[in-house]
Amino acid sequence: MKSFRPLYFLIEALKSLKRNGVMTLASVAVLMSCLIVIGGFSLLVYNIDVNLEQFGEMNKIAVFCEFDASEDEITSLQKTIEELDNVKDVVRHTKEERLEEFKKDHVDAYGDITSEENPLSDSLEITYKSTDTKKIENLSYELEKLKSEGQIRKISNRYTLSKKIDNFKHTVMMIFIWFLAILLVVSVFIIVNTIKLALISRKNEIGIMRYIGATKWFITLPFIIEGMLIGLAAGVLAFLITKLVYNTVVVRAFNVATFISIADFARIEPTFIVGFILIGVVTGVVGSFISLVKYLNT
Repeated sequence: MKSFRPLYFLIEALKSLKRNGVMTLASVAVLMSCLIVIGGFSLLVYNIDVNLEQFGEMNKIAVFCEFDASEDEITSLQKTIEELDNVKDVVRHTKEERLEEFKKDHVDAYGDITSEENPLSDSLEITYKSTDTKKIENLSYELEKLKSEGQIRKISNRYTLSKKIDNFKHTVMMIFIWFLAILLVVSVFIIVNTIKLALISRKNEIGIMRYIGATKWFITLPFIIEGMLIGLAAGVLAFLITKLVYNTVVVRAFNVATFISIADFARIEPTFIVGFILIGVVTGVVGSFISLVKYLNT
């Protein structure tokens, strides 16, 4: 029979979507918004991981000596630090070397500073052996002790910053999970009501199908396809909007904050398109099933 062809179910689903246009648009819009929020949080977490990875690779602590520290004092401090646990090596950077590097990076503003006007101090760059949290904390504690004794002016520890970023990431993840749960429930609720309207509008037709012995799958398949189409449309639109917004943000972020590493969207594009479509379609199918099970059992 012609009506049993796959195209029949697709046409019926499209007719139903058109018939309930307002609710269809509402379903797509809500689910699309949900996916955009999910995508936004995912991109944020992904970029936090990218930056944390870079901080992890830079397993260094910078120690800045007192401005008036003598050569002997700096040499003694370097030897003391080299003997500390978890220290791989210590590299000294003189204030003259640091000034030259500084002038290269800021030619316009500081290119004319002379060695006599040098506002910098000698520094010691410590590379630690193990990235074990306890060992890094112990090393930081020992360095803080040296600082309290007046041997060190300032300590710059990337580990502290990476830890703060990691804590921020966990907070973002918790917010993300709550948003995900709430938005998916709202999306399913809207889709359930959209399918309900479709069922009500075809109540007489479904009654006739039941009377002449149509199977449940024959009756329900167009509605399941309807939910899938809603999810597919929402997934594709969410992907396109997320990609557009992200790429715009990337350009602006690089102009404003070059010290932040932002992942290229092309690297994660396949994962996002598949993820958006999969979540959208599954959500649409779940919403359809909830309506159908409730309706067909009455």
